[in-house]
Order: sequence, then C-alpha cells, then structure tokens
Amino acid sequence: MSSSRDQKLAHVALLPSAGMGHLTPFLRLAALLAARNVQVTFITPHPTVSLTESQALSGFFASFPQVKQKQFHLLPLEENSVDPFFYQMQLIKSSCHLLSPLLSALTPSLSGFITDMTLASTVIPITQAISLPNYVLFTSSAKMMTLFLSYPTLAGSKALDDLDETDVIKIRNVELMPKSLVPPPLLQKSNNFFKNSFIENGRKVTESCGILLNTFVSFELESLRKINDGQVLERLPSVVAIGPLPPCNSEKSQLQLTWLDDQPAGSVLYVSFGSRTALARDQIRELGEGLIKSGSRFVWVVKDKKVDKEDSEELEEVIGHELMERVKEKGLIVKDWLNQDGILSHPAVGGFLSHCGWNSVMEAAWHGVRILAWPQNGDQKINADIVERIGLGTWVKSWGWSGEMLVKGAEIAERIRESMGNESLRIQALGIKEDARKAVGFGGSSDKGLTELISMWKHF
Repeated sequence: MSSSRDQKLAHVALLPSAGMGHLTPFLRLAALLAARNVQVTFITPHPTVSLTESQALSGFFASFPQVKQKQFHLLPLEENSVDPFFYQMQLIKSSCHLLSPLLSALTPSLSGFITDMTLASTVIPITQAISLPNYVLFTSSAKMMTLFLSYPTLAGSKALDDLDETDVIKIRNVELMPKSLVPPPLLQKSNNFFKNSFIENGRKVTESCGILLNTFVSFELESLRKINDGQVLERLPSVVAIGPLPPCNSEKSQLQLTWLDDQPAGSVLYVSFGSRTALARDQIRELGEGLIKSGSRFVWVVKDKKVDKEDSEELEEVIGHELMERVKEKGLIVKDWLNQDGILSHPAVGGFLSHCGWNSVMEAAWHGVRILAWPQNGDQKINADIVERIGLGTWVKSWGWSGEMLVKGAEIAERIRESMGNESLRIQALGIKEDARKAVGFGGSSDKGLTELISMWKHF
C-alpha cells in the first residue's frame, strides 16, 4: 500500500499576465493540471484589459468548476503606458505586494506557484519570502528564451551597438540569431518598458525553481539542447518543455462558422494576426485585394484597434463597401473574436496567414496546418524563423515589421497561391502534427516532463 504522503494531491496556483497571448497558455495549463488530479487555483487580475479575456475566463470557469478562481484586485496607478497591455502588466506588478497574504491564505497550502515570465522580477522575491516554490511559464519559444536569458548581459555591453542587419548576435561563443530578428525595442539605446522588463525578468528568472515552456523537443531540439547544456547561461533551474499545451473544451467559438462546412477539404486559408495586432487601414485594404486575387477561399479576422473594447466600427467602414462586396464571393470576414483552435481544426482549413504569435504557431503545429508567416512585432520574427526552418511554413522576410512598408495586394496574392499550392509543405505540416501529438501522449517528452513536475509538487 502507498503511504498517505504518496496520496497527497499537489495544489498549484497560477497567475497570468495581460493579453490573450499570455492568458491562453495559462488556461490550457490549468485544464491540463486539473485533468491530472492537481488542485488548481487560478488567480485572475481584475479588471481585464479586453472583452475577449473576460469572456475566455468566464467560459473557462464554467467548464472547469474544479479549478478555484481567486480574483486579484489591482490597485490604480497614476503612470499610464501608451500600450494598454503594458499598462496592465505595470498594474499587476505594482499590486504584487498583495499576493503574499492571498497565497498564504489558500488551503490546502500550496505546493507551487506558476507565474508569467513578464512578472518574474516582482513575484519571485515575494514567493522566496514565504518559502513557496516559484515556477515561470515562458509563453514564447525556446529560441526566444535564449535571447531572454542572454539579453541582460548583452544590454550591458557593446555587443548590440554598431551591428548592421546582416550581423549575428553572439554570447559566450553561442550563435543566437541575426540582429534583424530581434524585437526593435531591445535594440534602442534609450530605455523603454519592453526593454527594461526584458532585462529585469531575464535576470530574476534564474532564481525560480523551474521554467516551463509551451514547446516540444522535436520542434526546437537545438535551442532546448543549448539551454539545458548550459551553453546559453550557466546555473539555470530546470527548463521543461511541456507543449504543445492542448486546447481545453471551454474554448467555444462565439461565432459558429457553418460556412466552413460547405467548403472542400484543405481549400480555406485562415487569416488572423492575433488578439492585439491592429493593421493600418491601407494595409487592411491591400490584404483584402490580395485575398481576392489569390483565388483562395478564406476566413479573415479583421482587427482595426489594439483593444477590442475600442473596436466599434462596422466592417464596411474599415474595409470599404466595394471591397466588402467583392470579398463575399470567395470568403468570410469577421470582426468578432473567433475560437482559433476551432478554425484550425476544421478539415476545410488548409493554410494559415499568421503573425506567428507563439500560441498560433503551436496551434498550427497541433493541427498540422501550414503557415504563411507575416510577423508584426515582438518575438514574431524569431518564431517565423523557427516555422520556416522546421518546415511548418514559409516566411516573406522582405515584408519587414508591421508598418515598415505597405505590402501590395498583388504580392500578397502571389505568396498565398505559392503557400496553398505547396504540396510538400502540406505533407511536412502533417508530419509535425504527428510529432506534436506524440510529445504530449503517454511517454512522450512533454508528458514525461509534466509528470515529473507533478510528482515533485506532491512531495513538497
């Protein structure tokens, strides 16, 4: 018979950061842990930035009543970042001193606390003070993590100065990446919120008890090897790939796309640039032209404002009446939030024109859908580079960062035709889907990593 200690259930609390890109992997991890008989308390910063976040949370708690919700009321802050999502991160960080009594009062006592990478510098000292094991969920790629861990040292040297776009950034003789892939705020000599946060969190994350990554070994073998071999940074806590984090059944689409059911298998291109990327009006209209000229069927999610609460204009105002009428012949345009996983899982969908946010990349890998990458900001060029190298998709590097140039409809159409007509890419994507399922299946690399973590929490 097993002892009562072996029977003890682990109890873990999770604290996400701002935006769906950070919330989604936390919800999926919470569902995964709950399915493995872990007690989960989900701490929700209140209020949220977007309607999509609050709806996602409501749907999640309705579907997973076994996950306890604990609201974390944020204190007002006079400083106001231009970016509403960065401002929310500042709010969470400035309220973090309230976490200690909140965490200490949870019953049964916690085995561990999982926080977002953007909150590491503030949260880790708090958990250290109450002797609570802290884990960081890194919501981007392992490749991005190599930069995250190296950047505090790079920023304090002349390594980033006077490099042209063709140069490669190196640290400790490890080639990291071309300078052109690095998020522009990290290359600025002046301070900014993104850069400062990157430095502070990159330093502090080394004091955590472990780092969890929403990726899988076969997808990012080289980056994970360098991290775990100490080539990027010595004396790191354990780094565990636990992805792709499978979608949870709370992610119901608010708009049922019955239109997809009438389309031939693999014929539809899904077009979305994530939950916080708003394209300029002229680029939106060129994209519309490109979609029409490509001859492909498509589902296009149009986003005109960064925060959905401000996105009040009708589609016709954004796209224009004439283009709107022409689009209806071959595609479907929506402004509502869609359950992306539900779209990518549909047999009619055969391609994804994507900004390459990491959740989108992992969802495309999970469903075996090829990507035409169009990075907009942040880590997305690094992610697009991974997509192209692994064979999940293609990337038009000349399109640059969002707003650097106006990409014309004719070129967009040509690239869509190339991607949707690439049979070898379709087959490669299906092979990656098999690898993704194996990683999280019984005995797979991600399954083993998570099993070992849970076992450790049970004995804390």
